Amino acid sequence: MATVASPAHARWLEAEGDRLLDFSRAARHPAGGFAWLDVAGRPQLDRPVELWITCRMTHVFSLGHMIGRPGCGPAADHGLRALTGRFRDATNGGWYAGVAASGEPTTRDKTAYEHAFVVLAAASATCAGRPGARELLTEALDVLLGRFWDDEHGMVVEQWDESFEKLDGYRGVNANMHTVEALLAAAATTDDRTLLDRALRILTRVVHELGPAHSWRLPEHFDETWVPRLDYNIDTPAHPFRPFGATIGHWLEWARLALHLRAALGDDAPDWLLDDAAALFDASVREGWAVDGADGFVYTVDWDGRPVVRERMHWVAAEATATAAALYAATRDPAYRTWYTTWWDHVAEVFLDTGLGSWRHELDSRNRPSGVVWNGKPDTYHAFQATLIPRLPLAPYLPAALRDGLLG
Repeated sequence: MATVASPAHARWLEAEGDRLLDFSRAARHPAGGFAWLDVAGRPQLDRPVELWITCRMTHVFSLGHMIGRPGCGPAADHGLRALTGRFRDATNGGWYAGVAASGEPTTRDKTAYEHAFVVLAAASATCAGRPGARELLTEALDVLLGRFWDDEHGMVVEQWDESFEKLDGYRGVNANMHTVEALLAAAATTDDRTLLDRALRILTRVVHELGPAHSWRLPEHFDETWVPRLDYNIDTPAHPFRPFGATIGHWLEWARLALHLRAALGDDAPDWLLDDAAALFDASVREGWAVDGADGFVYTVDWDGRPVVRERMHWVAAEATATAAALYAATRDPAYRTWYTTWWDHVAEVFLDTGLGSWRHELDSRNRPSGVVWNGKPDTYHAFQATLIPRLPLAPYLPAALRDGLLG
């Protein structure tokens, strides 16, 4: 097992993961699913319950169950009941993106981003042996691949109407990135190699083709023919899901996913997966890290590499540590170990909230608490995974690795 973690550091990661799990327990919504938590960890019961948060927390609690944390199994079951109940469209198939206090969906559209997380949650719960999870995984894969997969382009489309009859013209890379993660988890759970082939097609298009063509500033938004829309949301650059420009944290996340896929494919992996992962990592450091007078990763840059939104997101810092760990595992280059240490020091200094719990989700350009993009502490998905990835092999993907007892 390749790891950057000394035994003492591994114990620190374990303790931090437990702290995050403890903070997460308050998110259980009495009506089903998981609530948005405020900065003090109080559930916002008047807000709609979001599908992506419920899926992420079901995933987190499934992982927590597999590392032996009491109470995490029932919490994962709570999430599964919401995914097979209040979020599920029993008439048309698929899942609603949000449910209001009245029980009505907040929108009738069906979106790939959330459906990818249903697959991830179901895969993790299946590995954790939770009742009904395998059936949910089968259904979720059928919907994701049957409704959203665009075989001509080797990508997933973004958004359907409720009955899957009208397809929106927008195409997005964020949903495809999380589809890669979902396919990695599902492939390791089911031993279905074809899911890795689909993940490779997405990575080939986004990382290997679009990356070099745009100086590694990955386009996020496309029209229905998959032509990049580089000016998309130029007037709302701080959009939480569709910001203008290139998103630094996604370069890190794509790099890490490329390394997980490379490990899963073994001898069949193309050489460019490692080379391109390293190039994306280098670009994220060059254009994202401490580029405006203070430590931290800026949120977005324009197409010349200039910062646009300068807020620092906790999830970017989490992905930075995880990607540095993955690259060190793949190469043993000590430079990645140095970056890994640098970024955990940064997390400990500015993001860890030892008073109110969890991590501060957003900081300004001087690393003070901010809320331009995000308010509160909605979930612990990125942070909790960052405590596990340095202690796990790159393949199989996280839930299957924990199922197989591979945690170091």
